[in-house]
Amino acid sequence: MTDQADPATPRALPGQEGSPVSRAGTAIVGLILVVGLSLAVLLVRPGAVAGSGVSAGGLPDVAASAVADAATGRTTAVTVRVDGMSFVPSAVEVPVGDILRVTLVNTGDQRHDLAFANGASTGMVAPGAQATVDVGVIRGQTQGWCTVPGHRQMGMVLDVAVVGAPAASRSSDAASSADTASGHSMSGTGGHAMAGSPSVGDAPAPTMAELMAFADQVPAYPAEVPPIGPATDHQYVFRVTEQVEDVTSGLTRAVWTYNGTSPGPVLHGRVGDTFRITLVNDGTMGHSVDFHAGDVSPDMPMRTIEPGQSLQYDFTARRSGIWMYHCSTMPMSSHIANGLFGAVIIEPNDLEPVDRSYVLIQSEEYLGADGQPADADKVAEMVPDVVAFNGRAFQYDAHPLAATVGERVRLWVLDVGPNVPLAFHVVGTQFDTVWSEGGYRVHHGRSTDGLTTGATGAQVLSLLPAEGGFVEFLAREPGRYAFVNHQMSLAEKGAHGILAVTG
Repeated sequence: MTDQADPATPRALPGQEGSPVSRAGTAIVGLILVVGLSLAVLLVRPGAVAGSGVSAGGLPDVAASAVADAATGRTTAVTVRVDGMSFVPSAVEVPVGDILRVTLVNTGDQRHDLAFANGASTGMVAPGAQATVDVGVIRGQTQGWCTVPGHRQMGMVLDVAVVGAPAASRSSDAASSADTASGHSMSGTGGHAMAGSPSVGDAPAPTMAELMAFADQVPAYPAEVPPIGPATDHQYVFRVTEQVEDVTSGLTRAVWTYNGTSPGPVLHGRVGDTFRITLVNDGTMGHSVDFHAGDVSPDMPMRTIEPGQSLQYDFTARRSGIWMYHCSTMPMSSHIANGLFGAVIIEPNDLEPVDRSYVLIQSEEYLGADGQPADADKVAEMVPDVVAFNGRAFQYDAHPLAATVGERVRLWVLDVGPNVPLAFHVVGTQFDTVWSEGGYRVHHGRSTDGLTTGATGAQVLSLLPAEGGFVEFLAREPGRYAFVNHQMSLAEKGAHGILAVTG
């Protein structure tokens, strides 16, 4: 059976079936048919082209598309202010085709910016200052947000809606709905990660093997509790820095620190001692500090200061404990997750001497793109990529802490979070002394509840974020004693180390 050609269709000459001449002829015929059909529709329904995108005959609504593509030449100017962690107003309407011009007036207490999906940005704006950006011709709904890590997740978002546009244009993709008026790019965001934006992406979580291999290549954070001298007045300068550090041999992250390390310096004193801290902000955004060991009004000493500024923070340690300090600038979860934390150890008056005394501070890492700060979406979901003692996963597996058989060992332990708890356990031991959040639970093998008789002990020191305490035990036999977060999935992410006991 052979195909029969339509006698109404011109037959191509042999060898010209796919030639430009043949294709052009077919296109002309098709165009004549479409034009004829369109004219017929207009004769029957002259208003068909004024519909909402599709005519009665199923053809594209050419007039509506032209409206969406047209630029009016007009400018819509709006002013946006800062109220806490939000923009006011949080939404604006712009006639389709207008250029949008936004002035950001920073009425907040730390620097912010306003960046849009097409790359237009105000750049960073200090408190009390303002900046204006031309977003471009608005053809469909779009969005702007503050790019400081965590601020978008806190609600610093500006929604831009269009009026007078067809439905298809009103729901257009935000990433392409505004033309760039002056060649803006995302490099105008002040160098901060676009937290939560599609352009950032997530770094793959490193494996245990990768974390352990890298821990072997770098020095460990000193875990020995610094000595306590006779001085009762302690003075320090804390400088906030922002830098990039290696997580593994192939992955880096941005880290914010006090004095270049995370944790920051471990402070050590007694009840009644005075601490005088000068905080200097050498970073690129607002930062602060909050000492839980202090008992002061937060209004002034804990305020956020801008880059280049400093403040004085004085407090008297009235109560014993291992106290957290951290950046209290919003969002605190991001500032803590990026490394701004440390510990102050204030000894109880009756604290007995021991042979070895170490401090272990558990923290979490929520990795963003390579070289960028913590992913604020991951922080909000509270599922860390890495959990560490003293700022680096598995570092005390690579560089074990030391003790000798017969020595009494004291481990001060603090959970700085920002989110997950700590069930601190040392494999192969039982704690004969446990002190937690203000008092002894067990003291030299005796319960302090007044009810339990005979020898007793504990296997775990349980801490929520910001809680701390210490445990003691005798190292009775040589060996390698693992200390872990007994929430084992967290130990496998890095909250693990070794106490090497020699004979």
